[in-house]
Amino acid sequence: MGPKISIITVCYNAETLIERTVRSILNQTYANIEYVIVDGNSTDKTMEIIRDILSEIPVETGGAPSLQPKIISEPDNGIYDAMNKGLALATGDYVWFINAGDEIYEPTTLENLMPFFEQNADVIYGDTVRVDDDRNVLGLREKRPPKTFTWKTFRMGMMVCHQSILIAKNIAPNYDLHYRISADIDWIIRAMKQAKIVCNSHQILSRFLIGGFSKQREKESWKERFAIMKKHYGLLQTLIFHVFISVRFLFK
Repeated sequence: MGPKISIITVCYNAETLIERTVRSILNQTYANIEYVIVDGNSTDKTMEIIRDILSEIPVETGGAPSLQPKIISEPDNGIYDAMNKGLALATGDYVWFINAGDEIYEPTTLENLMPFFEQNADVIYGDTVRVDDDRNVLGLREKRPPKTFTWKTFRMGMMVCHQSILIAKNIAPNYDLHYRISADIDWIIRAMKQAKIVCNSHQILSRFLIGGFSKQREKESWKERFAIMKKHYGLLQTLIFHVFISVRFLFK
């Protein structure tokens, strides 16, 4: 059957976004999925939509008959607190965050990763398609996934999108709640430091809705990223990288 994949969706007042996300998980042809949904006590129709869709599981999943949904809806202390709740509920061999507005790329995406599961990979990563609010495809993400990937790769920025990386549950840390916007970068770096087998899938894994949480608070996000990179790579390396980025931006 293959390893259990815990897909985690965090949402709050996402009634206009959540259906596409949930259906992209339910439509997977892979047969061993645990679906964890962490809602922040939404006041709109988010939970009603989720329950309506999940009630269709026996009819619609077909390829995912063993889908095991776990749902909580309660107040949280921000998006990364909600993600930690999702990690606590997850019992799969791998965790994969596909949050409200984002989607798994196509129904066969997980099934196509079976060769990497068979290698007992600690981390599996791939490419990302960007979409807008109307689901128009804007092209591949500007920062393309590297051919090889280690924890040092993020010295050059977030080279792998959070929505396009699966991490073995046994090396997945909790998110550091000191960071309010960019904790996902720190989370991936810490996981990568523990990874022994890292596989590039050479596939598109997700559709990423642009304009997310960190984009909305870009200045604060950059400050956190600097602090995270300084912690992992040292002040000198971080300064060199930021000078390089600034020069490249000026000469575009």
